[in-house]
Amino acid sequence: MENGGGIFNDLIVLISQSEHDYDMKLIRRAYDLADSAHGEQKRLSGLPYITHPVAVACILVQLGMDSECIAAGLLHDVVEDTKISLEELRRMFGSEIAGLVDGVTKITKMGRLPYNSRAVQQAENLRKMLIAMNEDIRVIIIKLADRLHNMRTAKYWEPEKQREKALESMEVYAPIAHRLGIRAIKEELEDLSLRILDPYAYKEIEDSLALRRDERNAFIEKTKQLIKNRVAETIPNVYVSGRVKSINGIYRKMFVQGRDMDEIYDIYAVRVIVDTVNDCYNVLGIMHDMFRPLPNRFKDY
Repeated sequence: MENGGGIFNDLIVLISQSEHDYDMKLIRRAYDLADSAHGEQKRLSGLPYITHPVAVACILVQLGMDSECIAAGLLHDVVEDTKISLEELRRMFGSEIAGLVDGVTKITKMGRLPYNSRAVQQAENLRKMLIAMNEDIRVIIIKLADRLHNMRTAKYWEPEKQREKALESMEVYAPIAHRLGIRAIKEELEDLSLRILDPYAYKEIEDSLALRRDERNAFIEKTKQLIKNRVAETIPNVYVSGRVKSINGIYRKMFVQGRDMDEIYDIYAVRVIVDTVNDCYNVLGIMHDMFRPLPNRFKDY
């Protein structure tokens, strides 16, 4: 997303691939206003500022959020960083979208207030976000998308700010994402933060993994398909999901629990869900036929 060309088209492509119905006129109006309001503003990378709200909107589409949330994602920095006022935004887009933008703006401003200690600031950040969750959960989801894209481009910050934002992401934003059940954002925020906070450990783990991120995900998808094709021949209503353990998850086991890499058995994990207990044991038999079981690692819950 960090490129100057075809910015809005990236969002359009994602929307076209989505299963949800979107109000494209609303989203286009929001983009046009954001693009006009941010004008010649630049990111620290030197790219047009509009690349950031579009990237946030893309993350929101991937999360399956609604049209109003996508529009608010496009507009989330307009009140804070441009001459457009909240009242003007309300007149143009209504109270719902203006309320979402206002909520995100309040959280952002809160993070810039002076505090006696980092612990006090983190506690206040958490308190404010929990309050916002009660008002409209979409405010928090937009803020999570905003933080995720900023962490993806953290290399343009000064080192001190990188560490500050990484700590905040690890201690405030990732736990909120976990609480909301958004595992993908939680784990990516943790990994991006770890890469800043302990770059040597991060690289050691990354180098120890045989496959890079895209290849690891492709491996999981291929394994899921193999299992589904085999199991579906004899067992109905099979649901197969999978995940690759995050680098931060491996880090916690290696450096906190003192394990070696070859003692971590859940780097790759696939879950097979079926309707009955009998089907469950039948799947287990098929798994043992397809793959070699590890001695003393079977657990019957």
